[in-house]
Amino acid sequence: MSDNDYLLAWGAYLIAAFGCLLVWFRLTSWMWRYLREPLRVLVLVLLFSPTIVDPTKEQFAPSVAITAMDLLLDVGNNAWRAVADLSMYGLIVFALYLLFVAIRWPVERWWKGRSGGPASGANEPTLREMMDDDDEQAERYDSRRDRNGRVEPRL
Repeated sequence: MSDNDYLLAWGAYLIAAFGCLLVWFRLTSWMWRYLREPLRVLVLVLLFSPTIVDPTKEQFAPSVAITAMDLLLDVGNNAWRAVADLSMYGLIVFALYLLFVAIRWPVERWWKGRSGGPASGANEPTLREMMDDDDEQAERYDSRRDRNGRVEPRL
């Protein structure tokens, strides 16, 4: 395999992996935030973690593909190296994600406290109050009606 073929194969894989990641983002968009984000990080690690195939040529391949090929087809002995690389990348990325969450959490709490948070809707009337107001408005409407059934507008 020449260098151009190698780069072309990696380019095709990266485009396909990015498409799969976008589909996964769409599939997990309905989930609770604290379940959705770790699942997205997990798929990100699975799709984009490389492992070395041939140390003399410094050629890499996706860890998931190396693991699957070695286990299913008994092609080589790189499965343990691929699993080790996959777990190492996963540990690093999840540590970075936890650091990001640890920074984001106090910032979000501060922002909610600053903007009023969910208590800002406390001034709005409830459905029961709105229904009572409609009854009062109907009574006022009837009291403004004259004998001919004509309603005079308020000025």
